[in-house]
Amino acid sequence: MTLVAKRRDDYRAPDFTITDVALDFVLAPDSTRVTSELKVSRQGSHSKSLYLDGEQLTLLELSVDGSAAQDYQQTESGLTINNVPDTFTLRIVTEVNPADNKALEGLYLSNGVYCTQCEAEGFRRITYYLDRPDVLAKFTVKITGDKASLPTMLANGNPLESGANDDGTHWILWQDPFPKPAYLFALVAGDFDQLTDTFTTQSGKSVALELYVDKGKRSRGEFALEALKRAMRWDEETFGLEYDLDIYMIVAVDFFNMGAMENKGLNVFNSKFVLADQDSATDEDFFNVESVIAHEYFHNWTGNRVTCRDWFQLSLKEGLTVFRDQQFSSDMTSPLSNRIKQVRVMREHQFAEDASAMSHPIRPDEVIEMNNFYTVTVYDKGAEVIRMMHTLLGVDGFRAGMDEYFRRHDGQAVTCDDFVSAMQSATDIDLGHFARWYSQSGTPQLALARAYNEQTDTVTVTITQRNAPTADQTEKAALFIPLQIEFIDATGQHVTPDQAMYADNLLIVDKDTTTLTFTGKGSAITPVALGNFSAPVKLTSDLTPAEWLHTFRFANDAFSRWDAIQQLYNWCIEQYYQQQPHAVDENIWQGLYQAVEASLQETEILGECLVVPSFETLCQSRSNIDVHALNTARKAFSEALAEQLADLLLTIYQANQTDAYDYQPEQVRARRCKNVVLGLLAQLPECKDRIIAQFEASDNMTDTLGALKAAQHHDLVLFSNLMNSFEQRWHDDPLVLDKWFSLHATCERGDILAQLTLLRQHPQFSQQNPNRVRAVVGSFAFYNTTGFHADDGSGYRFLTDYLLELDKQNPQVASRLVTPLTQWQHYSSTRQDLMKRQLARLLEDSGLSKDLYEKVSKALAYGNDC
Repeated sequence: MTLVAKRRDDYRAPDFTITDVALDFVLAPDSTRVTSELKVSRQGSHSKSLYLDGEQLTLLELSVDGSAAQDYQQTESGLTINNVPDTFTLRIVTEVNPADNKALEGLYLSNGVYCTQCEAEGFRRITYYLDRPDVLAKFTVKITGDKASLPTMLANGNPLESGANDDGTHWILWQDPFPKPAYLFALVAGDFDQLTDTFTTQSGKSVALELYVDKGKRSRGEFALEALKRAMRWDEETFGLEYDLDIYMIVAVDFFNMGAMENKGLNVFNSKFVLADQDSATDEDFFNVESVIAHEYFHNWTGNRVTCRDWFQLSLKEGLTVFRDQQFSSDMTSPLSNRIKQVRVMREHQFAEDASAMSHPIRPDEVIEMNNFYTVTVYDKGAEVIRMMHTLLGVDGFRAGMDEYFRRHDGQAVTCDDFVSAMQSATDIDLGHFARWYSQSGTPQLALARAYNEQTDTVTVTITQRNAPTADQTEKAALFIPLQIEFIDATGQHVTPDQAMYADNLLIVDKDTTTLTFTGKGSAITPVALGNFSAPVKLTSDLTPAEWLHTFRFANDAFSRWDAIQQLYNWCIEQYYQQQPHAVDENIWQGLYQAVEASLQETEILGECLVVPSFETLCQSRSNIDVHALNTARKAFSEALAEQLADLLLTIYQANQTDAYDYQPEQVRARRCKNVVLGLLAQLPECKDRIIAQFEASDNMTDTLGALKAAQHHDLVLFSNLMNSFEQRWHDDPLVLDKWFSLHATCERGDILAQLTLLRQHPQFSQQNPNRVRAVVGSFAFYNTTGFHADDGSGYRFLTDYLLELDKQNPQVASRLVTPLTQWQHYSSTRQDLMKRQLARLLEDSGLSKDLYEKVSKALAYGNDC
């Protein structure tokens, strides 16, 4: 297969534009008819033909200004119409098969619900169109469907008219007054339970809120509706942004490739990010519902009102909106726990992507399949770049830049450069160097070292910046890095360097080497760098275990205190990995004990500090990894930690029991701490009764799942017994059962592949449902270290076999699941060969999708280069 990559530098404005769209849908499972009338205008002076994108469409009629078109060519990917006038009305009638659409792109039918997903390029599967984000048009949509089975029929904008037909069908007309690109089009039709509310904006406008969920799930939607109102109010208070339509609708569906989609006025959500109550949802689920609800709502301005000129600018809307939802979540819950959660995503997943064949800047330069742009780099690293800008400009400066961004570009499709330009208007800092973050891939590596001159009583702190070549870029330049840093002396007092820094302990590292000095402040200066994870970089330093404990005790920044313990754990695990566990001596254990004991009243930081770094995080600071040796080292250290702190852990566990369940911050922190502790204690033989007691007494899903995870660590028989009880209660609830599927798939057991086969045969497993696939196959590939990385390569072979099957139905999900195979570069040469052998099998498949082909071919090419 040879496919041509699309390049950012090749962007050209469209030869034609569309200003108005009238769509008429007559819904039928196997043969939905779509009639579109487009007002088309030529852009500029040229005589080119009109080319429209279109895939998997049956063309029934085509006319220009009322006359049947004669001069046109139709291909598998589009329609070319020749000799068109400068301005005209184009009428197109197509037919699509929603029931047969297993890729879940365009218009599809699942579980009796018609649904659309058009981002990035799904609209071309509905009708022929200029399917690109820089063509903005006003949409009017008429939907006709069976009244009995489809009582609810929704589209973007406001409803205008509706009526019934004599044949048992009914119709409704929707109009969106705001011009939008086709990727924001949405249609949903089905039979739902409905929740309604209203929201009064800051200007006094009343907005109708409507939430649609599966029958019988109405009570699980109440939290989502309240979260929406909180997000609407927050956006008004924080950014002055008010909702602009008369109605805001959210529909929860089970079959959805993504988490949710911000279609104008009609957001379509994966059910897992809407449905929540204490019995069926964990505290983390509640958090995710609120976060994703907010994210999609915030897109109304950062994505919809101002959208992307082209898909290479995706981080313009996604990085910015992720940052906005992160700020919202911090205000609703806790800045510390949220920041730690965000950094774990960066260290576990984004750093791995940066180090692999999939490395790309947050504004990529080329791509084969646009769906492959939806990455942790574009989203999460993109958010970190926005956060750095927020740090540099301050709250008021960032708000001024945002105001200017909307003033300049409301109603437009723009670029990342346009955003930086608006921000530049609000600061005297030259953002030209900073903007390199948009175009340079890879994770910068900072190294911090100290030297003491006894004659001058001077400590020199040197910070070096290194930007290593990546798969996509060999030449790198120094980046503009805002480094939050504080310095502590031997007594725990904070000291300042001889050189002036920015406010709030901010040091700008913008060249290969940056040096600070301390004169007359003693020899024992402990730098506490990368406070609040002020930049998406890797940092190494010459700190000792004693200094990490010193940092935990005296640092002002709470994130730095947590990070110091994580660095200490990493060092300890390395000693076990190098088969030198004795290096973790009594002084270290005693220091850890004292640190935990001194923090007994700090429930939040205690709960986070007792989490041992994940295997995935540990991989990011190592190369040529012996997988099983590192995994064994991590387990051995975790068990030793539990033994050394056993009496303290029991005290913490008892102190953090909660009353009747309530999703509020104090209880969430207590449950988090309690269940982290239970996971540690589970490694000790005497913990069995405590696990059983928590499982049986639990009145909420958080504690139930905490007990199940602890049982997984403790004993396979206990785990199986509790999992059987859990399944008996929840066997009819697929969304809850996803947790059960995932726990089974991540259980480290010798017969895991047989277990996976049984899970795929479970009545609630469906390969057509991305949630089920991710719960079973995704959980195994991403998080079952011993099973996926089996020495004989059987785990890699299992994933490959499954991907070859799944790719025929849903290439988008298959492309995301291949990620662990593409990140072979961390491991030993023998393991690399096993992984690349399976990648080669995928590439040999003549029917491989563009989605998978791009990732697999890059991964193998990177291997050859190395």
